[in-house]
Amino acid sequence: MLELIDTYWLYFLVGQYPEGPLGGLALTVLLSGAALVLALPLGLLLGIARVSPYRAISLPVAALVQVVRAVPLLLVLFWVYFFLPALTGVKTSQASTMLIVLVVFDSIYLAEIVAAGIRALPKGQLESARSLGLGYGAALRHVVLPQTLRHGLPSIVNQLVSTIKATSLGYIIGLSEVSFIATQINTLVFTQAVEVYLILALTYFILCFGLSRLAFLLERRLQRRSAQAS
Repeated sequence: MLELIDTYWLYFLVGQYPEGPLGGLALTVLLSGAALVLALPLGLLLGIARVSPYRAISLPVAALVQVVRAVPLLLVLFWVYFFLPALTGVKTSQASTMLIVLVVFDSIYLAEIVAAGIRALPKGQLESARSLGLGYGAALRHVVLPQTLRHGLPSIVNQLVSTIKATSLGYIIGLSEVSFIATQINTLVFTQAVEVYLILALTYFILCFGLSRLAFLLERRLQRRSAQAS
């Protein structure tokens, strides 16, 4: 296994870059991070709309959430990559397609996390803020959302972990993320499939476990600050 890592570590990390497109582990991390950064504000807006007292706003968002949650990510990936260009005439790259699909799914799941966090707060929080003269938007921004995001941090990190694992579906459309690169290496060495896929599994484990530990430490720190403030 060490000989395998020594020979192919750079290809595993960045793919064919700089002679070709960026790939490997770097592309997986970049796609996951970009998806979460783009999906977070969209998820916040959708989550707030989900709990809106106005049914004209909350009902369409609820319908969108139910539709996206009921459709497999792989199917949406096929639609965006194969059917959408046929309808619009606009062809997107594998990386752009994967990013679009991840942002759509992440924003929907983050919206549910935000909506659940807002519903979990006592109604008195919002009413107290409004009684102090804050508008609905200001009360959400200064009182409700900070608490919601703090309490929802473990779920948000879980979503990022799921996003990292979901990037492996890019393999289906030829995206040169880390799973695709591992398969390419396996075709080169051919007789070391166990070692190749063990390295791949360890890579995913290190990424996901590291994120979980980071979130745990961050959550502990936020709890200490809240305790000190109170």
